[in-house]
Amino acid sequence: MHKNKYLTAATMILFLMFSACVKSNAEDSDNTRINWQTISANEAYRMMNELDSYVLLDVRTIQEFTEIRIDGAILIPDYEIRQRAEAELTDKNAVILIYCRTGRRSALSAAILAELGYSNLYDFGGIINWPYETVR
Repeated sequence: MHKNKYLTAATMILFLMFSACVKSNAEDSDNTRINWQTISANEAYRMMNELDSYVLLDVRTIQEFTEIRIDGAILIPDYEIRQRAEAELTDKNAVILIYCRTGRRSALSAAILAELGYSNLYDFGGIINWPYETVR
């Protein structure tokens, strides 16, 4: 009987630990949900083909952007997101698909945009994993 209690408790602890590791949405300091999701390049491509309206946001540097980018992307470097977002991304309910080079800056930018009140954010990682056409 006691073994079952310990096994159940251990199972619950492991479940909670693993479920905390797989969250795709962040939480702020008040533990309120911040609306952004990590998706695959394939999912982003599908959304780009199915949605009538979206913003494709590149958060790399101007140099990276001019070397290679996804057609239709706008550039706001990650280090300028806080200062420029509200002036340039005026619809906080718009679907915003975000990418960078490897996925680190896009995740950070998605979290910042969520803090600023944007509600439909999709981080699809890095252009290095983008298997579709690009512009040079």
